[in-house]
Amino acid sequence: MKVLVLNSGSSTVKYQLFETSLELMAANQDRMLARGIVDRIGEAVPDHARAVEIALDQLTDPKRGAVRTLEEIEAVGHRIVHGGEYFSEPVRIDESVVERIRDCIALAPLHNPNNLSTYESCRRRMPGAAHVAVFDTAFHQTLPPAAYTYGLPYEVCAKYKLRRYGFHGTSHRYVALRFAQIHGRSPEDFKLITCHLGNGCSMCAIDRGRSVDTSMGLTPLEGLLMGTRAGDTDPGAALFLMKWERLSIEQMDSLLNRESGLSGVSGVSNDMRTLLESARGGNERARLAIDVFCYRIRKYIGAYFAALNGADAVVFTAGIGEHAPAIRAAACESLEALGIRIDPARNEATLGVEADISADGAATRVWVIPTNEELLIGRDTVRCIQVG
Repeated sequence: MKVLVLNSGSSTVKYQLFETSLELMAANQDRMLARGIVDRIGEAVPDHARAVEIALDQLTDPKRGAVRTLEEIEAVGHRIVHGGEYFSEPVRIDESVVERIRDCIALAPLHNPNNLSTYESCRRRMPGAAHVAVFDTAFHQTLPPAAYTYGLPYEVCAKYKLRRYGFHGTSHRYVALRFAQIHGRSPEDFKLITCHLGNGCSMCAIDRGRSVDTSMGLTPLEGLLMGTRAGDTDPGAALFLMKWERLSIEQMDSLLNRESGLSGVSGVSNDMRTLLESARGGNERARLAIDVFCYRIRKYIGAYFAALNGADAVVFTAGIGEHAPAIRAAACESLEALGIRIDPARNEATLGVEADISADGAATRVWVIPTNEELLIGRDTVRCIQVG
């Protein structure tokens, strides 16, 4: 079966085309036929609907396309950021599902509208294909109430569905599955702490294949320091700034989501590569941003080690997690009491590949596993259609 995966972000649409089946998935022999990205949406490309048109035209290009016609593609898997409390697994998209996704727009105003626009544009071009929604939040629906409940009035939370939802679920689930696969065992055999570190960052405590805690919350703002997001911050600080700087809700939202994080602390960049270079050159604010970033990761590792009552491994993934040995080393520094020790040579040699970077004899292993959200979305799409 040919399956197209569309992963729409705030200013990009990434796509991959797979040839796969239940048998190929079981053998880990899915074939990737094409991949690409349409970026600069809102600048060079007017909107997500047009981005999808461009992607589909690239796939069917007479000279370089992977398929002759779109009719060859039997199914499309769509990444949807927020499924609220409605969805704990992939579902075939119909009007009732679309309405539920719309209901969650208030919880993800920057993402769900774009996800819907991507779906609607693709549906117009591919009406005969089966369309499946795969939700970032679904993996975290197994969080226990003690982990997802906020300390706000219960009635208010119930009315507005305020709770920890978590994100990057597909990525956390993929690396947990892949870790088990590498070891020839089942995800139910392991307790893992997974670290998705990119421009957006989150961590997850996975107890035998189930997410039991995660660092992002109601929105992707909570948790770790990120490229431009503040992460964990006293809500009183926001109220203070709104009062004394006379900031509107929109201005406060922009400050927390777009002007903070690595960029705001450093005053240099939201790109970790640039910050590492600046820190080596003596820029103290760049060094401070890196230190805050790594300290929060260490703190969450400790917290999740407690939540899991021990862990078999810590797994790093995504852009920074896969390609920044210095960050991995600093994030795992001084965690010997938890059995975590990195081998410096193995760590430095690991860039974007699967590897155990632990020191010999370390009780808690440290791994790097490149994420592949699109592959998992493709597999979820096939299972949803063929198994239900």
